[in-house]
Order: sequence, then C-alpha cells, then structure tokens
Amino acid sequence: MTTRLPLPTPTLPPPRVDGAEQLIDTHGRVARDLRVSLTDRCNLRCTYCMPAEGLEWLPTELSLSDDEVIRLITIAVTRLGIRQVRFTGGEPLLRRSLEEIIAATSALRTDEGRPVATALTTNGLGLPRRLPGLKKAGLDRVNISLDTLDRERFTRLTRRDRLADVLEAVDAALAAGMHPVKVNSVIMPGVNEDDIVPLAEYCLARGAQLRFIEQMPLGPRDKWKREDMVTAGQILDSLRTGFELTPAEEPQGTAPAALWNARGVDKRELTGSIGVIASVTRPFCGDCDRTRLTTDGAIRTCLFSRTETSLREMIRGGAGDDDLAAVWAGAMWGKLPGHGIDDPGFLQPDRPMSAIGG
Repeated sequence: MTTRLPLPTPTLPPPRVDGAEQLIDTHGRVARDLRVSLTDRCNLRCTYCMPAEGLEWLPTELSLSDDEVIRLITIAVTRLGIRQVRFTGGEPLLRRSLEEIIAATSALRTDEGRPVATALTTNGLGLPRRLPGLKKAGLDRVNISLDTLDRERFTRLTRRDRLADVLEAVDAALAAGMHPVKVNSVIMPGVNEDDIVPLAEYCLARGAQLRFIEQMPLGPRDKWKREDMVTAGQILDSLRTGFELTPAEEPQGTAPAALWNARGVDKRELTGSIGVIASVTRPFCGDCDRTRLTTDGAIRTCLFSRTETSLREMIRGGAGDDDLAAVWAGAMWGKLPGHGIDDPGFLQPDRPMSAIGG
C-alpha cells in the first residue's frame, strides 16, 4: 500500500481561473515559462560557476526519474498554464534520455491549444551528434554558452581545451535550422572584456543572436563583487567602439534581454540584433514569467530564492496531480517582488547555478 505524505500548506490560497490553478503571484505576475534542470553535473569547470574539482553531485536516487520529470512538466502545461519549457543543467546533454523527455514535452498542448515551445541551454559539447535526434523529438530552439573566442582564454576559463567543439556546435545548430540560435556570453572583469566586439562580429557574421549577460552571484562565493562586475552600460560602451547601436523597436516584454540593432562601423555588412541582459543593474523582476524545477524536484520561484518547495517526496508518497498542482501554485503565490541583489541584506543562494538550472 502506498503511504501518502502530508502536503505542504501554502500561506495564502492562489486564485483559480475557470476552476484551475494558475502560477500567479501576489504582485500579478503569471508564470508561463518553466525552466527544468535535468542534471547538476557538467563536463566543463567554468571558474565563475564551480571549483576545479567540481561539486558534490546529487546521488542518482535523489534526482527525479524520467517519468517523474515528464509527469511534473505535464502538470505544469495542462493544469498550470505553462507554454514554454527550457531544459537546463548543469549540462542537459549529459542526460541520456533528453530526447525522450523533449518528445513527451513537445507532444503536450498549451491552454491555447498550441504545441509547447521547447528550448535547450547547453555548453554545446556533444551537441552536433545529438542534434538530429533532438530536432526529431521536437526541440525548437537552442542557446549555446560561449564566453570567448580565444582558445587559451577559453581553456583558462572553463579548465577544458574544448573551444573548437563549442564553435562546431554553433555551426551545427545553425545548419540544422534551429533558428534563432542564441549565444550566451557572460562578461567578467579582467577575464574576457576584450571578447565583446569579436563575439559580436562572430555572431552577426553567422546569423546567430548574441546575448551578453551581466555576471550574477551564483558561483563560488569569492568570485563575484558587485563593485567589480562589468555592467550592461560598460558592455554597450565597448560595443559602440565597433558598432552603431540603436534600440530595437520591438518591446522587451517578459524577455530578459534588451535588444539593440547593430551595424558594423568598419564592417558595414555586419548587421543584426544584439541583446544585453542586465540582471543586476537593471533587473526585470517586475516582468518575470518564470518558474523553476530543480533536478531533485524542488520548485524555485527565483534564481536567487533562499527557499524551495519540494515535490519529489510528494510524488513518491503517492500525491495526486491535483495536490501537486495546488502546492506548485501555492509556492508561486508567495514569490517575492525581486531578487534583492542590491539590498544590504542580500544573501547568495545556498545552491550554485549548476544545481539550480539556468
């Protein structure tokens, strides 16, 4: 006989729409975008993310099984209004069953009757080999992390000599028609500021969409200082040395990146859009539409949340879909108004980025 565990009780009951829960919070934000971390493991050791020896990985038995992941994604889409699912890690390509999970997700229909949009954030290692299967499974878009085009700098930054593999992944994604292919670049002081213009030239020349990201306090605690970080304003100043920039006309909406139309100063043929994600200096918390599921089954309302709501033991204790949906909705109902990085009392999350999911 299955033993049912007591259910966590939300502090306030979230509203119901047409008899169903919604992932709405007390500030009126509605979560439509689910980030699912499929593993906390990674095959790189980026200095801003983890120590050289890696981290203490979750034991397999504490991670959600494929069936558990698919069940929670199904609840999120069919009962809670999620319309886009992005798979992250760690490095999600390390999950052998990634194609099966994506196929099950892409088969779902949103509350608008449309297929669920699926996306993948990856470091690119091994992506060319997996792309045919991922695309067949229903993967719509891919984001590839690339912080430098210099091989020696890449090796120092990631502690692995794998730049050629990442560049191959970008080309493979473009050739496979995974448009738009987005390239994510974290800019760090004294590390890769010289890569800002070369990265822009590289992406614009290939038709990839570059997204610069302010470094956030989500890695080793001694690797981030607010006063030393490279800001969005400084990134734009560097870009203006090689490009003419004008604000994009399309509204930013719930997207994290502010878009700029770029045209090369000396290379006039280079045109396209570049995004800058100012998570620290110009936070977009007021428009956040995300909810997060960690690889061990915890709901996180924010990257920087200090609390979580675990669904894993509820599932393994026999909880029904209605119970799981209600607890998920209750967790989101209590979402804080912002991440509070600039608050004097800000505390970095206990989990590093690789354990939360990007």
